[in-house]
Amino acid sequence: MITVLGSLNMDLVTQVNITPVVGETVLGDGLNNIPGGKGGNQAAAIGKLGGNVRMLGKVGNDAYGVKLIESLNESGVNIENIQKSDKSTGLAFIMVNNNGDNSIVVIPGANFDINEEDVLNYKGLIETSDILVSQLETPLDVVEKSFEIAKKSNTFTILNPAPAKKLNKSIISLTDLLTPNESELELLSGIKINTENDLLDACEAMLNSGVKNLIVTLGEKGSLFYNSEGYEKFEALKVKAIDTTAAGDSFTGAIAFCVDNGESIKDAIKTATNVAAFSVTKKGAQSSLPTLEELKEFMGE
Repeated sequence: MITVLGSLNMDLVTQVNITPVVGETVLGDGLNNIPGGKGGNQAAAIGKLGGNVRMLGKVGNDAYGVKLIESLNESGVNIENIQKSDKSTGLAFIMVNNNGDNSIVVIPGANFDINEEDVLNYKGLIETSDILVSQLETPLDVVEKSFEIAKKSNTFTILNPAPAKKLNKSIISLTDLLTPNESELELLSGIKINTENDLLDACEAMLNSGVKNLIVTLGEKGSLFYNSEGYEKFEALKVKAIDTTAAGDSFTGAIAFCVDNGESIKDAIKTATNVAAFSVTKKGAQSSLPTLEELKEFMGE
């Protein structure tokens, strides 16, 4: 069983020709409501691939919350432990430009209503999980407490450190697999990355901080797996990007799915790379995630 503890947001998405700079006004084409949130996206990615996954989180007592729960249920996610909050459901305002790149503003809402008491109520669910996945769109003390419980019961922990913020060493030391992108790795390590040597130095700094395994996602440059045994680079799949909104989330979800199925992290990266490539060819967050059948068709299998 994989447990995802994290954020649930309704994405309000508009298409723009170019991403505006400060002080600039541009016209948007349409406004779509698409279920998202990093936690929800990762759980949906696992569920659509056929994984055994449950979601722990909070939504508001509003129409957006209902839609988010419905979307996860349709994606094969166990929704029994999603709670209702007096705060409004989390929202993300997303602009997608003609290159498929996005700019996002998140209003956490109910996602920041999760507290340590809630985590203690989830204790039995975390202890009986094979893998616990989390991100940083919920309070840091919640993530840390959930990882403390997980490690006491030998649950494998995966942390996607997004959106980027500094982490204390106690959270890092509780993490079995960290999945930052390049800018997140810079912030975590304190090392500016301009060259491949800088990248490797930043990875080594994270291992020295207590991380056991590290996957750095590098966009169109692929990814890098780094641990105490060495490192290996993985090429990205070349596709025409339409919308990159859930690329990182789909990657992390696919990693969890594969590891839960007994695959090595290196083998998991190969599948996750394909899942992320599929996701960027579709619009939206959870709407862009593939089933296992769709992934096989995409890969020509």
